[in-house]
Amino acid sequence: MTISELLAVLFPHLSGLQIDGVCRSGTSVRIRATTRTSQAACSRCGTVSQRVHSSYERRVCDRAVGGQETVLHLRVRRFRCGNDDCAAKTFAEQVPGLTIRYGRYSVPLRTLLQTIALALGGRAGSRLTCGLAAAVNRMTLIRLIRSLPDPEPTEGPQVLGVDDFALRRGRTYGTILIDITASRPVDVLPERSADALAAWLRHRPGVKIVCRDRASCYADGAARGAPQAIQVADRWHMWRNLGDAVERTVTKHRAHLRDLAVATPPDEVPAPAPVTAPPAGEPGEPADCEPRSGRLAERTRHRHALVHQLLAQGRDLRAIARELKLARNTVRRFARANDPEQLLVHNGTGKSPKMIEEYADYLRQRWEQGCTNAEQLFQEVKAMGYRGTGRSVREYVRPWRSQTTIALPPPPPPTVRQATGWFLRHPDTLESHEQQHLQTLTAACPALAALREHVRAFAQMMHLTGNGLEQWMKQVQADDLPELHSFVTGLRRDFDAAKAGLTLPHSSGKVEGHVNRVKMLKRQMYGRANPDLLRKRVLLAD
Repeated sequence: MTISELLAVLFPHLSGLQIDGVCRSGTSVRIRATTRTSQAACSRCGTVSQRVHSSYERRVCDRAVGGQETVLHLRVRRFRCGNDDCAAKTFAEQVPGLTIRYGRYSVPLRTLLQTIALALGGRAGSRLTCGLAAAVNRMTLIRLIRSLPDPEPTEGPQVLGVDDFALRRGRTYGTILIDITASRPVDVLPERSADALAAWLRHRPGVKIVCRDRASCYADGAARGAPQAIQVADRWHMWRNLGDAVERTVTKHRAHLRDLAVATPPDEVPAPAPVTAPPAGEPGEPADCEPRSGRLAERTRHRHALVHQLLAQGRDLRAIARELKLARNTVRRFARANDPEQLLVHNGTGKSPKMIEEYADYLRQRWEQGCTNAEQLFQEVKAMGYRGTGRSVREYVRPWRSQTTIALPPPPPPTVRQATGWFLRHPDTLESHEQQHLQTLTAACPALAALREHVRAFAQMMHLTGNGLEQWMKQVQADDLPELHSFVTGLRRDFDAAKAGLTLPHSSGKVEGHVNRVKMLKRQMYGRANPDLLRKRVLLAD
């Protein structure tokens, strides 16, 4: 394979050039080339000209080669325009697929940078370009996004999803339009209004189904812009509205929740067992305790002997610690112990006697009197002269807790939110005590019993069996449930869309996914994305 053939394979966008030389300069690869054409078309009027005015060298950054920056030194010519009516007297030739007017990057590199900018944004994209040997700053990437043409307007999708998103939360909102069938965004509107949606739909008569939430502005806009389309209210939003009505109903009857707490007996623990002190043995050693053996015990005895030997020679603790390479606190502990066995003694728990043992009788007495608060016991023995920590007291009394009866307070009554969850969750997901509480509530309050049946019936219609919606609404109106009546009133105003939402398989789930993606893009751009830039990233990113 010749060099020209190799270049055609590795650099197909340079095949129309005459390569004069390739060299390496620092960390970059320099390619010198000239154009081969004898004529060019004017960039303004399109007139082809062969009259050469002059030539100059143009530097164009290209995609990296072998992890190195590539710079193309391209010799191009400037032609005279033969059209007397053209405002451009001269123009520079462009290499198709390689250069554009005023472009400092080749078309392949420009396409690569635009892809990175759409995917990552400014800051993150700039960091990535540094690793690709094509470093640019974040503002360059943002300008490349804005330079991209808007997507070609197409006919409206047959199934359209509509939802809002916050440009500035609580103040400014936009509208995102989704092709439900293809699950891709088709447009982004800079406002949330019925007029904007209606105007968009009038230019796209192909929309047959509009999936939306229960916002009145989108219902009005869809009715005005696409009267032939079927509006589908989202099932999740209807279920949420029902949940709000259920919560208001439970709040109205929350007195029955307090009765649940009274009827629930507190937990009990086993009866207390008397705590007796272990039998005392020799001073410094508990009874039935054999001398310890092993490598650690031998090392302790050896260090104890060395420390006392050096003390007898008149050495101080600092000198002994430096000579034996021990901490001064360790040397002090060895010096205070007359017998090495005092350092090895254990009380059956693997721990040495502590200062807390002096107050053992008092602690046992107070514990048997019912004082089981370790912090209170610590404060009492501290007032008696105890110099230890509260943690020592807690560890000392911890084994007693398994032998103590503590009068536990009665459990708090269930909250309104918890009780609402009992009504809205599937019965198979409820715990046994939750099912028992729900049965008690419905048995004590007829209104809550009727509420439970209405919620069950609506949950069944959520499985695309909404033909009985009218009958369900009549049954709700027949009961004394004002909170549910408000929910039914809202459904009746939007009855056709609500019935379609409970019978057709379409929903706004895919729209909510794209709204979350818009939130991610806003966070990626640190919340400073102008509507035009955000629209480009939403519509053009794959």
